[in-house]
Amino acid sequence: MKIAVPRESDADETRVAATPDTVKKLIGLGATVSVEKGAGVASRILDADFKDAGATISASAAATLKDADVVLKVRRPNADELKAMKSGALVIATMDPYGHEDEVKAMAEAGVAAFAMEFMPRITRAQVMDVLSSQANLAGYQAVIEGAYEYDRAMPMMMTAAGTVPAARVFVMGAGVAGLQAIATARRLGAVVSATDVRPAAKEQVESLGAKFIAVEDEEFKQAETAGGYAKQMSEEYQKKQAELVASHIAKQDIVITTALIPGRPAPKLVSKDMLASMKPGSVIVDLAVERGGNVEGAKPGKVATVSNVKIVGHLNMAGRIGASASALYAKNLFAFLETMIDKETKSLKPDWEDQLVTATVLTRDGKVVHPAFAPAEA
Repeated sequence: MKIAVPRESDADETRVAATPDTVKKLIGLGATVSVEKGAGVASRILDADFKDAGATISASAAATLKDADVVLKVRRPNADELKAMKSGALVIATMDPYGHEDEVKAMAEAGVAAFAMEFMPRITRAQVMDVLSSQANLAGYQAVIEGAYEYDRAMPMMMTAAGTVPAARVFVMGAGVAGLQAIATARRLGAVVSATDVRPAAKEQVESLGAKFIAVEDEEFKQAETAGGYAKQMSEEYQKKQAELVASHIAKQDIVITTALIPGRPAPKLVSKDMLASMKPGSVIVDLAVERGGNVEGAKPGKVATVSNVKIVGHLNMAGRIGASASALYAKNLFAFLETMIDKETKSLKPDWEDQLVTATVLTRDGKVVHPAFAPAEA
């Protein structure tokens, strides 16, 4: 059983899909592990570290992927990588399939069994495999660090002989995993923190972290959560009322962090240019949804834009900006999932295609797109 860990081909990707720790564990399960040269450098993992853990270092992606039974990646494989993979290989990564149906089809045509880690069900057994949570946690933390960097004042209140420095006011929009970590981090740095979310359960979570909860708490608000714990799309009427409340609140803030995402849809617009114009000059907004179109009007992917004297931070791959920490968690997510598909006695691959974890995440298999969200409708 050969497991391949290629270097990520995306120039902005710092993460790697394995660490020396997970390599040791995979070898303990009977695998041989091939890691492409330089795969972990951006995450502070040297080839020598992988080699000491028992991996073979391969000179190229093609050599790494050749005859591999399992391929572990951070991002969806590109066309060249697919050509180097054997038919029937299991490919485990964050696939970002929405809006990329042609790439999903290409994986099916390549004959690989592709698993999208972001589709992992939110059940107790799968918590250790939840890449959305592990990476969003770090993204929320890093968003505050990036916001503090762009904000040219101190975050905590400081009382000195020369006068008092007021605490920064931080507003977090969206209190999911990323938002809650952003709240906690901003509080640690001494900011006065408030937050909003359309899910009723978020109120208690926000307040438990010492932040003030801001929302229109009407009947629609009380029903605004899916069974899976995600936010529902709200009505136009509610969005208007919420926008009016947020607009009055946002004008008083120094740093705003937006985290709102709805699976499979463009990011909802939360901050308009009128809201930006109402903010104090020098204020900062960090848009964590910029890769999905952004929550902020005027946000530019991969750049720090300035609109109405407000900085809008649109860094891509926020978790990847702390690649060493992100890779450590991501690699553990992948190992935990792959371990469920390895027979401990025979030390061979033995996926249970009826397992809930597998059926929820598998995109392609046996030359077909099999996930119900992407499979072609039967005639």
